[in-house]
Amino acid sequence: MRPLRRRHAPVLQGFVILASLAVAAPMLAILWLAVTGGTADLGHVAGTILPRALMRTTMLLVMIGIATAVTGILAAWLTIAFEFPFRRQLTVALVLPLAMPTYLAAYAAGEFFDFTGPLQTALRSLFGFTRPSEYWFPDIRSIGGATLVMGSVLYPYVYLACRSMFLLQGRAAADVARTLGASPLRVFFRVQLPMARPAIAAGLMLVMMETLNDIGAVEYLGVNTLTFSIYDTWLNRGSLSGAAQIASVMLVLVVLLIVAERHARRSQRFAGAKTTSTVHDAARMHLRGPAAWLATLFCLAPVAAGFLVPAFVLGGYAVKRLDVLLTARVAGALWNTIVVGVLTSAIAVMLAFMLAYSARTGRSRTTGLAARSAALGYAVPGTVLAIGVLIPLATFDNALTSLIRSWFGVNPGLLLSGTMFAIVYALTARFLTMAEGTVEAGFHKLPLSLDHASRTLGHTGAQTVRTILLPVMRPAILTAALLVFIETIKELSATILLRPFNFNTLATLVYEDASRAQVPDAAVPALIIVLSGLVPVVMVSRTLDRGR
Repeated sequence: MRPLRRRHAPVLQGFVILASLAVAAPMLAILWLAVTGGTADLGHVAGTILPRALMRTTMLLVMIGIATAVTGILAAWLTIAFEFPFRRQLTVALVLPLAMPTYLAAYAAGEFFDFTGPLQTALRSLFGFTRPSEYWFPDIRSIGGATLVMGSVLYPYVYLACRSMFLLQGRAAADVARTLGASPLRVFFRVQLPMARPAIAAGLMLVMMETLNDIGAVEYLGVNTLTFSIYDTWLNRGSLSGAAQIASVMLVLVVLLIVAERHARRSQRFAGAKTTSTVHDAARMHLRGPAAWLATLFCLAPVAAGFLVPAFVLGGYAVKRLDVLLTARVAGALWNTIVVGVLTSAIAVMLAFMLAYSARTGRSRTTGLAARSAALGYAVPGTVLAIGVLIPLATFDNALTSLIRSWFGVNPGLLLSGTMFAIVYALTARFLTMAEGTVEAGFHKLPLSLDHASRTLGHTGAQTVRTILLPVMRPAILTAALLVFIETIKELSATILLRPFNFNTLATLVYEDASRAQVPDAAVPALIIVLSGLVPVVMVSRTLDRGR
């Protein structure tokens, strides 16, 4: 098989290297523009925009990190270690906020906590207040409000990671500590929590990335983070170089987060040991009286804040505005969303299959480095990726336009950077990692003996892929395509910056209506996004149910 691998290695290496270059090009373009963009905007950016935006971003990351860590860790521990009312239902329900994009949760929270919303209306009716000056109510449009809203939506990343690690550990280590006289609380802090540290770091990494990527929620809630500063500097101030300089700071922040996460996972071998994984079905401790209902309320609160309340608000508006679904504006946005989603998922899955297959047939150092580079797209916020995509595409468009004008005397205009291609390119680079992980997991379940048997029977590499691997890998490929398609539907940051004139997806349509304080008009497309997001949540919930 070694000569056969060498024969096909150059082709696979070429595909892998091209894919990695396509993903790395936007990040390299940002750094290049930030350095060569001149100093005209550097003083304003460094002296006025960057310090305040960096401080708000850091505060938001720290507060959301603490909120999601506390909620996710304790919810996972309670559902694993104790028995209390509605535990089984809450185990699955705790995943539901993953279906709610942060910007939709922010729009719904703004309506729910507003002066005319149901909460303050009930408060005034209960105590007889007539004016806002007669009582105090916290402002949802603040860093604290953003922490509440975004933390309620993003905590499932920590919850799922910790729950998986607690299940992997089993109950043997905890039971041994209990026999030595340790209390349940002491066992949690001294045994289970240290062993789950790598999972906590991985979950918090995803929370931080989603926080940095968000633009709709932070703008609506009045928190000017680095992400919003990029958007404002580029579109409102007309300074692409200034936006690139802010984006380069975000890239440095992303790298620091990745380094911190890798450092926290140094003990992965110790924490991930499977020596106790055979004791999944150990008996849980039964909570009684107020403690049992406090555990139920603790697990129910984030579900209510992150999913039930936004779904209630958006669903109530959608029922009254169902006629909006038949308008040309919503129908056009739905069609654009489907087209962008199908193209992105098809290209991402094709590239992911090539990357995973190259690893299966033997990876050299070059392809290994290229594959790791291709996996960096998901770590880059959408606004940063949008700037990086625009620079090489605009350079290509300008060069091609000059060539056509000199040869034919015709000005073709922007061919790539002003079209849907830019959106598909950015979203493919961002979600390629997700598709590759799913496809590679499917390949891990197939023994290499299938490839060897096919080749010994006279099939070429292409015939082996077409007649054996692709049919067997169909479930993994379809799952990867579905996940990328759903993430594309929810994506806002890159789409809002790269979309052509008069081009809307469901996410940008919701953003436009919410920016004009017309959240009721955005309820129907918002509900479509939420319902599509429920698909992967149901898949995860079924996994949790089987795990029980």
